[in-house]
Amino acid sequence: MGEGEGAKSLGGTAATVFFSYSREDQKYALPIINFVQEAGYAVWWDGLLAGGESFSQTTATALANARAVVVLWSKTSIHSHWVHDEATEGRDRHCLVPLSLDGAIPPLGFRQFQTIDLSHASHDPARPQMRQLIEAVAALHDRPPPPLLRTPRGLRVGRRQLIATSVAAAGLTVAAVIWRERLFDVGEAPNNTVVVLPFANVSGSPAQDYFPDGLSAEIRAALARNAVLRVVGQVSSNVFKSTTEDAKTIARKLGVAFILDGSARLAANRVRVSAELIQGASGFSRWAQTFDRAIDDIFAVQSEIAAAVTAALTREVAKTTPVDQAVGTTNILAFDAYLRGRADFALAAGPDTDHSALAHFEEAIAYDPKFGAAYAARSRTLIAIANQLAAGDKRKLLCDEAIAAAKQSVVLAPELADAPSALAFALVSGRLDIQGARAPYERSYALGRGDPDVLGRYALYCAHMGRLRDAEAAIDQARELDPLNPRTYWDIGSIQFVARRYGDAVSSMDHALALDPRMANVNGYRGYCFLMMGKLDEAERAFQEETSPVTQLPGLAIIAKRRENEAEAHRAFAKLVAELGDNGLYQQAEVQAQWGDDKAAVATLNQAWSARDPGLFLAGQDPLLDPIRANSDFSTLLRNLGFH
Repeated sequence: MGEGEGAKSLGGTAATVFFSYSREDQKYALPIINFVQEAGYAVWWDGLLAGGESFSQTTATALANARAVVVLWSKTSIHSHWVHDEATEGRDRHCLVPLSLDGAIPPLGFRQFQTIDLSHASHDPARPQMRQLIEAVAALHDRPPPPLLRTPRGLRVGRRQLIATSVAAAGLTVAAVIWRERLFDVGEAPNNTVVVLPFANVSGSPAQDYFPDGLSAEIRAALARNAVLRVVGQVSSNVFKSTTEDAKTIARKLGVAFILDGSARLAANRVRVSAELIQGASGFSRWAQTFDRAIDDIFAVQSEIAAAVTAALTREVAKTTPVDQAVGTTNILAFDAYLRGRADFALAAGPDTDHSALAHFEEAIAYDPKFGAAYAARSRTLIAIANQLAAGDKRKLLCDEAIAAAKQSVVLAPELADAPSALAFALVSGRLDIQGARAPYERSYALGRGDPDVLGRYALYCAHMGRLRDAEAAIDQARELDPLNPRTYWDIGSIQFVARRYGDAVSSMDHALALDPRMANVNGYRGYCFLMMGKLDEAERAFQEETSPVTQLPGLAIIAKRRENEAEAHRAFAKLVAELGDNGLYQQAEVQAQWGDDKAAVATLNQAWSARDPGLFLAGQDPLLDPIRANSDFSTLLRNLGFH
């Protein structure tokens, strides 16, 4: 079901009557469901779910769109968390229609409502109890009840739906037995693999999307900190945020055994989180629970979900680091600001969203000065702003702030992999302290084997330091965890480019573009690969398709020179200087090296060193600088940078 699309009844129209009951009562529920449908109302019940369909999201959408919530209380359903939660939704929205199948008294919180007792009534439309039901549903639809109905002849469903419903009911029990005996074959997906899908926002307000997105990201991070588990990364998980694909398809595409799906609703000072662990091979539910808590308990909810999933996947006591320790706060205002900042930073839409993210992270730190993850996030944001918008002393000031924030993150959250990763990145980008970044990068790798972003940053560092074997090992781990992330394939291509495996690099970058055709600089590096292979026509096409001047203009200047078009070469170089200024010194040196002007290239690189141009981090292994590698002045610069 697409985002925002209403749940459909059997007839394909948007359902307005939601039925809540215990699975054990289904044979008693079906005649009642059919009765209401015969009266002309579009009905939703869980038998409409296709095998493997996202239970939490589909059910939440149907419930949110219902004008009447019909709850079938029984001696079984009064103990069901699902029925309780759905009844609470109906009660709070003033659309609850309670029935009692066997005379059971509704649980506390629902006894103030008049309950229609069906324990001694047949389903004859002439019976007063059945007429009461229709009148109650009609009132909630703001219309009079229909005329007296004929006696229903059975639920109007196709054979396939009846079979699916029966198999699903039996299959849940069978799947549980198979799991306990370890006989279930999940194909190539190991039993410890799981993807956490973005939780659905069922609050009705798009402005609250940040909360379920952030909540699922934090649960994903908590699971990833457990060395026993392999957790799919955020980008690959987010591919399926609004998907209509079923659990089996998602599991197959990501190569996982399990899917954690859920929804969240934030209202005033309360939060309701529903989570479900689905077995990918079958589409059956392994575990499900709804948490209705005060907002201050959200950290405990995250820990409980992570612990339950870990226990289900490993059959042992959960080893997950407590969420408050790893994230670094128990202050809900700080946590909320942090999630808002993450959402803004992830947009990557330019200066406005970066500055908004920075403001949120600083707000989070103001609420809780010991919030380690917020300092790491602030550091990354400051570096992004410095690299895009600042130069000279202003850039230096921003980079110094970023390094200080990352160091504070390491002190406050010593077990958080993102803390040393942020510090290492800030040291390289802000000060070109390449050797100083090694220890925090190694620490981030030790802590972050389950975080594809941490692995990717570490892999690129190793590649540019000439440690290609370490780089390939780390990026292979990242690819396993985040197989649909275009950034992962861009990183793979970058490592292959450094390794002078130009054909392989083009293939990897093609894969990245297939996942995200708008990704900046990928076509530029494809052009560089074709240049290195002597394929000038292919290189020119790639550069023309590139939208970023950082790689497009140097590439065009090099091609023009190779074709002996001096005027066009110098025109492209002049445009590079004009558009990027001192922020493009490294790219100017690459062009000069490829033009064969060693003296000018080295002089420009030294100028870049004085300006602390972060592009110099590429110099150690950059194929575009190969023509000047024998130059003694260039070797001296590399030693000063920390490459030797």
